[in-house]
Amino acid sequence: MSTLIQVNNLCVDYITFNGRVRAVDDVSFSIAKNSIFGLAGESGCGKSTIAYALMRLHRPPALISKGQVLFEDKDVLKFDDEQLRQFRWKDTSMVFQSAMNCLNPVKTIEYQFHDIFMAHGEVNSREESIEKSKELLRIVDIPEGRLFDYPHQFSGGMRQRVVIAMALALKPKLLIMDEPTTALDVVVQREILQKVYDLKAEFGFSVLFITHDLSLMVEFCDQIGIMYSGKLVEVANAKTILRTPQHPYTHGLGNSFPTLKGEMKEMIGIPGTPLDLSNLPPGCRFADRCFKCEQSCKSEEPTLTYNAERNGWVACYKPLPLEDRVEVEA
Repeated sequence: MSTLIQVNNLCVDYITFNGRVRAVDDVSFSIAKNSIFGLAGESGCGKSTIAYALMRLHRPPALISKGQVLFEDKDVLKFDDEQLRQFRWKDTSMVFQSAMNCLNPVKTIEYQFHDIFMAHGEVNSREESIEKSKELLRIVDIPEGRLFDYPHQFSGGMRQRVVIAMALALKPKLLIMDEPTTALDVVVQREILQKVYDLKAEFGFSVLFITHDLSLMVEFCDQIGIMYSGKLVEVANAKTILRTPQHPYTHGLGNSFPTLKGEMKEMIGIPGTPLDLSNLPPGCRFADRCFKCEQSCKSEEPTLTYNAERNGWVACYKPLPLEDRVEVEA
């Protein structure tokens, strides 16, 4: 499967009065065409910072200090303003965190669709814009008659689907979804993700799916990357990374939600708290919270290394053996 986007050694810093704080540190991964790649991890680990970097949406004090973002072999970080304008929405679009609150409350849904089409020269008349907008609403299972309603007249799940329709308006090749179901109940979450999955199959776009909830990724993603304190610590096939994780942090995330059947088991959380990125310790960043930590782990930071036997990448000196399975519903 050919690669759509390749991220190489990406670093993003925040400039503070006390110096630079590196929120994303030397992160590399790729997303294949017509596939779904998930990024999971605790709040503050750098997931959303990566998403913003891929579309160059950061503003000061954020700074992309190093790396490449190759979209179909073209480096997005070197685009000029006009290339960026064409790239956003047409090639890559984004469903933002708390997206259902991103709609303009004083403008109709039709006006907001029209604004997208006009900004990119996709229509020649208001009538053409309305027809395109109605088709997009039908795609996400919203009656076309709701086109002239205001955002407050929709439920949370419907507003979320409207935002997804807007993100797909120009038929992008990559859809970035940053915590798209955060404020929704579990039933609506499932409906939204199933709709995106069906649309991906129909239109052939790729998805970068970002969440802190590993359980949401079980059926949705092809590959998953686990973030911790600005670093990728594990990347593997979705089913593999959940059932037979290599990194102790991934193991802890997998044990943080219950199974749907079998005996009840006590869930054991990950001890400690995330690191202060402005004061990083030497060695492995997860060492103080890790149940497999040895003294050597605190002296030198592990690098992300491919494990051929497990067909995945892990940054750990003491990866978990296959016997340490996590029981996950699929």
